[in-house]
Amino acid sequence: MATSVQPETTTEDERVSEPRLRMKPDGAERGQVDGGWWPRSTDLEAELPSLAAALEQWVGPVTRVSYHLDTWGPATRKVYLGDRIVPLEGFRFTNPHTITAIGSNARQVILLVVPPETPREAAHAALRAAAGDEFPTATSEILAGKGVPA
Repeated sequence: MATSVQPETTTEDERVSEPRLRMKPDGAERGQVDGGWWPRSTDLEAELPSLAAALEQWVGPVTRVSYHLDTWGPATRKVYLGDRIVPLEGFRFTNPHTITAIGSNARQVILLVVPPETPREAAHAALRAAAGDEFPTATSEILAGKGVPA
């Protein structure tokens, strides 16, 4: 069973503040991603604080984030997460369907990014597939297989 950060029953306030994140279970074959994330917008600076807080159990405090420049809106090169400055590294050569978070313990997670405008059912299906312990699949195949335009 995949680990879900957001409980199934939440209040509206909790739904807005909690990241929509599912991670692979411990011991699952990693494949191309370690889980999936469905952000609410393409504003990386606004989305990152809740994601980083949720990822601490996997990577420790997030110390660096890399992303595809064309997937997200304009972002600064550094963002404050609590009392830390975290570099944001945007590239065009990385997978446009992923984001990588590196933690203080040198662990990293690569997450499938489900576009914010994705309908709820398709987004949840893509998150379950990204976090599943089935044979690892390419990110574009996960999205397309769940009806998400990639």
